[in-house]
Amino acid sequence: MLTGLALADLGFLVLAGLGLAAIRLGARATAIVCLGSTILCAANAAMALAALWTPAAEQLRLPIGFALGWTVLALDPLSAYFLLVVNLVGAIVSLYAVAHEHGEAQPARRLVPFQLFLFGLNLVPLAADAFSFLVAWEFMSLASWALILARPDDPAARRAAQIYLVMAVAGALALLVAFGLMAGGLDRYDFAALRAQRAGSLVVFVLVLFGAGSKAGLVPLHAWLPLAHPAAPSHVSALMSGAMTKIALYAVIRLVFDLNGQPAWWWGGILLVLGAGTALVGVLFALIERDMKTALAWSTIENIGIIAGALGLSLAFAGSGLAALAGLALTAALVHALNHALFKSLSFMGAGAVLHATGSRDLEQLGGLGRVMPQTGWVFLVAALALAALPPLNGFAGEWLLFQALIGGIALPSPMLKFILPVVAGAFALTAALAAAAACRLYGIAFLGRPRSPAAAAAHEVAPAMRLAMAVAAGLCLLFGLFPAAVAGLAGPAVVQMLGPPAAPVVALPFASLVAGNTAYVATALALAGLALAAIVLMAAGRLSPMPARRAPAWDCGFPDIRPATQYTAASLTQPLRRVFGRTAFVARESVAMPEPGDMAPARHTLAVADRLWQGIYLRIDQGIELVATQAARLQQLTIRGHLMLMFAALVILLAAVVVSR
Repeated sequence: MLTGLALADLGFLVLAGLGLAAIRLGARATAIVCLGSTILCAANAAMALAALWTPAAEQLRLPIGFALGWTVLALDPLSAYFLLVVNLVGAIVSLYAVAHEHGEAQPARRLVPFQLFLFGLNLVPLAADAFSFLVAWEFMSLASWALILARPDDPAARRAAQIYLVMAVAGALALLVAFGLMAGGLDRYDFAALRAQRAGSLVVFVLVLFGAGSKAGLVPLHAWLPLAHPAAPSHVSALMSGAMTKIALYAVIRLVFDLNGQPAWWWGGILLVLGAGTALVGVLFALIERDMKTALAWSTIENIGIIAGALGLSLAFAGSGLAALAGLALTAALVHALNHALFKSLSFMGAGAVLHATGSRDLEQLGGLGRVMPQTGWVFLVAALALAALPPLNGFAGEWLLFQALIGGIALPSPMLKFILPVVAGAFALTAALAAAAACRLYGIAFLGRPRSPAAAAAHEVAPAMRLAMAVAAGLCLLFGLFPAAVAGLAGPAVVQMLGPPAAPVVALPFASLVAGNTAYVATALALAGLALAAIVLMAAGRLSPMPARRAPAWDCGFPDIRPATQYTAASLTQPLRRVFGRTAFVARESVAMPEPGDMAPARHTLAVADRLWQGIYLRIDQGIELVATQAARLQQLTIRGHLMLMFAALVILLAAVVVSR
C-alpha cells in the first residue's frame, strides 16, 4: 500500500510537467491535467481507506536525503487518516478545476503549482524523518504561495502572498528548531529515533504550536489566512482550507502526541484556551464580513479553533491519566477535521460558482441567486447547514463529541482546569450559536430575496463539471452526517495509535453509537424511515386535497415598496452583534451621513472593520521592519571609506568576541 501511495505521489510531479504543455495546447492539456489529479487523488483516497480498514504499519527507506542519508516513508493509521482527508478534498477540487480553469489565461501559472501543492500535501503524512517532512512542508508552502500569487497584477494578491510567505518561513524555522531539540545529540532524524527520546519538552510544544499553528490559522497566528484564501482562485481556496489546514493539525498531532513524549496536563489547557479564543474570534469576523470568501476564511479559523480545542482537551485528559476521555476528545478532533474538510471545500466551491456567474463575491451585490442558480443554491444550502452544525449534516457530529468531552471534564483532577472548562464550554456554545447565524446570513443574503444588482439578476448556472464536484461533496456531507459513527470508526485506529488501546472511547451520537469498535445504525434506519414516511404523507396530502394550492402576493408588512434596497443587507442583519463586540474582538467604526432637511439625496452609511490583533501586533511589526529597512538602506549610500570603516568595526567586534569566549 505504501509503495502505491508513493508512486501516486510521484504522479503529481509528472502532471506538473504536463501542466507546462498547457501553454501551447490550452484547454485540452488543462482538462487532462485536472482529470489526472482527480484520478490520482481518488486512488490515494481508496488506498488510505483500505489502510484504515486493515491498520498495519509499513515503512519504505529510499537512498536519498540529507547528507547522502536515507529518506524514510511510513504509513500508519494517523497518516492514512489524513491522507484520506487530503485526497477526498483533492479529488473533488480537481474535478471542479476542470471547468474552473477552462478559458483562463496562462493556465500553467496555476496548473503546475497546483500539482506540486498536491504532491506536498500527500508527502507530509508519509514522511517519517525530519528532513523529508520539512522538504514536503516547504513544497506545500511554496506551491500554495505561488497559487496565491496566480494573479500578480492584483495588489491584494501580492500583499496576501507576501504576508503568507513571511508567516510560512517563520513557521518552518520553528519546526526546524523543534526537530533539532527533539533529536538532541542523535545523529539520526527518523521518527523512530525521535520517538525513542520522548523527552516531553515544553519548548518543543511551544515551537510546534507556533510552526504548525501559524499554518493552521490559530489566533493570534492567523493574519495571513483571511487575506490569502480570498486572493487565491476558488478551487485553491477550497484545497487550502479543506486540506492544508488539516495537514497543519496533523503536524501538531504527530509531533506533540507521538514524538514529544508524555505531555503535562496544563499543556492541554494552553491549547484548549487558544482553540476557544480562535473559534470565537473566527465566528465573529465571519458574521460581519461582506465578502463571501473572506467570511468563509474566517469560518475556517473558527473550525480550526474547535479542532484545536478538542486536541487541547485530549492532551489535558491524557496528562491526567484519563485515557478514555482523551480518546473521546481526540476522536472529536479527527471527526471534525474530516467533516470540516468536506463542507468547507464545498462552501468555497459554491462561492467560486457565485463569483463565476455574477463576477462578484460582495454579499451586498448578490441576492435572489436561488432562482437563477437552483442547483448551486441547493448544494450551497447543504454547506450552510453543515457550517451551522445542524443535524443530519456532517458538521454536527464533531461538535457534539467535543461537548460530550467537555462535560466529561468534571473528572479532571486539576482545580485550574475545572475552573477553565465552564468558561471554555460557554465560549464554544456561543461559537456554535453564532456559527448558525453566520451560515444563515451567508446563504440568505446571497441566495434568497431579490437581486441587489444587475449582475445578480443576470446570473446563470455554472459548468456541469463544477456542479458535479459540488454535488459529490454535498452527497458526502449528507452521508457522513447520517452515518457519523462510521467516520468515528475510521478515526479509531489513529486514536488507539496515539493514546493506546485503553483510549477506545464510548461514543454516543444522535444517529448511531460506537462502543469499543462496534457500530449500530438502528437510530439512523429509523430516522431515514421517518423522513421517507413524512415525504409520502406530504405527497399524498397534496394529491388528495380537493382544493389546489392558492398563490397570493407576499405580505408586505404595510410597506408596499418592493425595491431590493428595502430588504435586509449583510451589514444590517448583524448590526446588533457588531455593536456589542465592536470594542472587544475587533475595531468597528461606522457613521451615517444624513442630508439636510428637504434634500432628497440618500443617506450614506459607512462601515470600517479592522482586526484588533492585526493593528496591535502585525502592523507594528511591519512598521518596525520598514523602519529598519529604511535605515539600513542608507548604508548603500556610504562612500568606500565608510564601507571600509564598517568592515574594520565588524572585525574588531569579532576579535573581541573570540577573546571574551576564551
